[in-house]
Amino acid sequence: MNVRGKGIKIFAGNSLPGLASSIAKELGIQTGLCEVGKFADGECSVSIGESVRGMDCFIIQSTCAPVNDNLMELLIMADALHRASASRITAVIPYYGYARQDRKAKSRDPISAKLVADMISVSGIDRIMTMDLHAPQIQGFFNMPLDHLVGSPVLAKYFRDMVNEDRENFVCLSPDVGSVGRVRSFTHNLFDCPISIVDKRRQRANQCQVMNLIGDVKGKKVLIVDDVVDTAGTLCNAAEAAMQHGASEVYAAATHAVLSGPACDRIMASPIKEMVLLDSVPVPPEKMISKFKILSTADYIANAITCVHEDLPLSPMIDRMFVEATDDETAKAGQY
Repeated sequence: MNVRGKGIKIFAGNSLPGLASSIAKELGIQTGLCEVGKFADGECSVSIGESVRGMDCFIIQSTCAPVNDNLMELLIMADALHRASASRITAVIPYYGYARQDRKAKSRDPISAKLVADMISVSGIDRIMTMDLHAPQIQGFFNMPLDHLVGSPVLAKYFRDMVNEDRENFVCLSPDVGSVGRVRSFTHNLFDCPISIVDKRRQRANQCQVMNLIGDVKGKKVLIVDDVVDTAGTLCNAAEAAMQHGASEVYAAATHAVLSGPACDRIMASPIKEMVLLDSVPVPPEKMISKFKILSTADYIANAITCVHEDLPLSPMIDRMFVEATDDETAKAGQY
């Protein structure tokens, strides 16, 4: 395996040029010279405009829509850097597309998340950095080091004052059984407030029906925590269920704003008062609604890149962010 290079280079694909620039600014450098476009026949065109020999290169690229275009850009950029003698190539993939296809849900289904991992493994990439994988076991699909960041510290820092002012009347709600672990970790590490769970039945892909709500939300302020907002059906059904069970207010927080199809209209029509999202997936202007609040992950990812480059563990950095995101004196005394 390649070792870290003599300096950091940040390269941006077309999915997150703004985030890449912000990360480079946090690191005190400029983004690397790289043209990523298309040939006349639609094939991906990549041209690296500066020397990367012996450098520690980081490609900032979410594999969000258009998923296949962004994935091919990532692979071809990695191949170009590898052939240009970069010392080490890290793919920073804040949102990992195809992550929800992590198993065979029925006969003759593909496991696309594993296929994409195999493609990345042969492209010249040496390690992966990603955030809030839909299924944590996807980490095992890669035969290379993978740094799995969590969005909780960034989201929690935003909600800190709101929760601390009225902690006894705050409940974190898991929109489905699969997100219980994520919500439990969020509340345990940060606020230690009670949780509730929505029990849903999914009729078909991208459609679900709420069946029950486990836990007491009557008279409470509810914070729904999820990893991905796609068509927002699950999220909005959870918000409706919370209000039907007597919640006073509903807020929502998620890492990845995929926002497919009717998502924005559903959120606007829902009882959700505010929807807080991270910038792992760009929200185009036409989808930006008044309920959205977008938080930057540039400082977080820049710190993680520094740790990787300097061969430092990431856990202390993430734990430090957890402590900064809460006023809990126990945490400050060294609980983490």
